Amino acid sequence: MKTIKGPGLFLAQFAGDEAPFNSWDAITKWAADCGYAGVQVPSWDARLVDLAQLAASKDYAEEWAGKARENGVEVTELSTHITGQLVAVHPAYDAWVDGFAAPEVRGKPKERTEWAVDQVKKALTASRHLGIGQHVTFSGGLVWPFLYPFPQRPQGLVETAFDELARRWRPILDHAEEMGVDVCYEIHPMEDLHDGVTFEMFLERLDNHPRCNMLYDPSHYVLQCLDYLENIDIYKDRIKMFHVKDAEFNPTGRQGVYGGYQPWVDRAGRFRSLGDGQVDFGAIFSKMAANDFEGWAVVEWECCLKHPEDGAREGARFVKDHIIRVTPHAFDDFAGGATDDAANRKMLGID
Repeated sequence: MKTIKGPGLFLAQFAGDEAPFNSWDAITKWAADCGYAGVQVPSWDARLVDLAQLAASKDYAEEWAGKARENGVEVTELSTHITGQLVAVHPAYDAWVDGFAAPEVRGKPKERTEWAVDQVKKALTASRHLGIGQHVTFSGGLVWPFLYPFPQRPQGLVETAFDELARRWRPILDHAEEMGVDVCYEIHPMEDLHDGVTFEMFLERLDNHPRCNMLYDPSHYVLQCLDYLENIDIYKDRIKMFHVKDAEFNPTGRQGVYGGYQPWVDRAGRFRSLGDGQVDFGAIFSKMAANDFEGWAVVEWECCLKHPEDGAREGARFVKDHIIRVTPHAFDDFAGGATDDAANRKMLGID
């Protein structure tokens, strides 16, 4: 068994225009001061990283990661959540997500997709330069507007969408294979990969591509009323990354899973800071340890109530308290003896 690495912190929710969140040097010092050993980096945020440089120069990548190391944290992984989502966008969301893209491809869906594919590939190359074997992203969503429709979806609509989704991602996954990096899709609403069944539909169309893997985040499963513990057992061989994020689901006579279009604080399902929600992290960390998960436990702070800096500091302590330092031997080894085949056969009455 292996001991999970951590705690790490996903910086996407913290990067900003004010110190200490507006530069790589300052934010890594702040993360270390909060108690983190690693940081997961949003590759699209120019305040923290130059993705083109990371992909083009191993020397730059080592210098950049070295600065974080000097400040007390490792780079755990790179993220392309925002750019990955742009690999596959239904036209209904064009205007909504256009701001994620570079100015020169906004309003041009085909060029925007090509740009997004290039960005994800660059992040995979950068991961290789950094010596990191996992990368997190979103799948994008072509068929999400038809999740729960009336009238019923036309026959073959979902299959066509997933065929196209796999076609777009296969060259990226092939590049990931060349780079030696796992692509870990965060299973998430609005993405076509939003639960285990949809991940399997995608994986099947990719002929079980070895680089097609998962980021496990129990908070999204709580809000779907999905068994987040059984999910670990089912997909343990594909779970390569882990977001530690809490949530609660408190349905009423007025609202349930869909939340009645309410703001986060008024929904039945809400993200919470670690320890304030309903997720059984004791059971999750036990399963991760038993399954030999060797990646990082990375805090993703998303809470509708608590201040992010308080959530970050509390989160570091929470993860430290939950990481299981695995045992190097069985608890009853003291009562055992040396292996002796002859003695064993004698004990069993075997001539």
